[in-house]
Amino acid sequence: MSIGPVQLIVLGFPHPDFHGEVIAELERLRQSDTVRVIDALAVYKDPDGGLEVEHLSNLSKEEAVELGSKVGALIGLGIDGEAGAVAGAQLGAAAAEGGVAVFDDPQAWDVLGDIPPDSAAALLLIEHHWAVPLRDAIARAGGFRLGDGFISPLDLVGIGLLAAEEAKSLHDLETAGAAR
Repeated sequence: MSIGPVQLIVLGFPHPDFHGEVIAELERLRQSDTVRVIDALAVYKDPDGGLEVEHLSNLSKEEAVELGSKVGALIGLGIDGEAGAVAGAQLGAAAAEGGVAVFDDPQAWDVLGDIPPDSAAALLLIEHHWAVPLRDAIARAGGFRLGDGFISPLDLVGIGLLAAEEAKSLHDLETAGAAR
């Protein structure tokens, strides 16, 4: 099975009040074959740092069974209490033993540590279908990925892609929950 470029996105929610908007938008993107949600977890962190995990997905039942909890395996977190946490850690360790570098730099990204106490996060593992032809063309040309990352709207002002007011508005929209 060929798979497109995959990205783990972690979205924070200071006071989660979900109305299904995010899942509906992911479903719209799936219907257009732009992205596929491979796995999605909602992680609630209580004021003392305790975690509660819930599986989210717009996958069919068959797809969910086939793919399992991939986010948990990537970050060493399982669902279903202690047994699930052990299973997630074992999957991550097995991948590492097989030569797969699964977030192998502990200082690079502490996904769970980045979630503030008394808040929630949606962890979305997304396959970018739209990027498959581009990735394949790059590979055929002998190219390879050196790095990637999202650029802040504020950084786009300096290169003339956005006006300062528009960049501030987008930045505020993207980071509004973090200020609470």
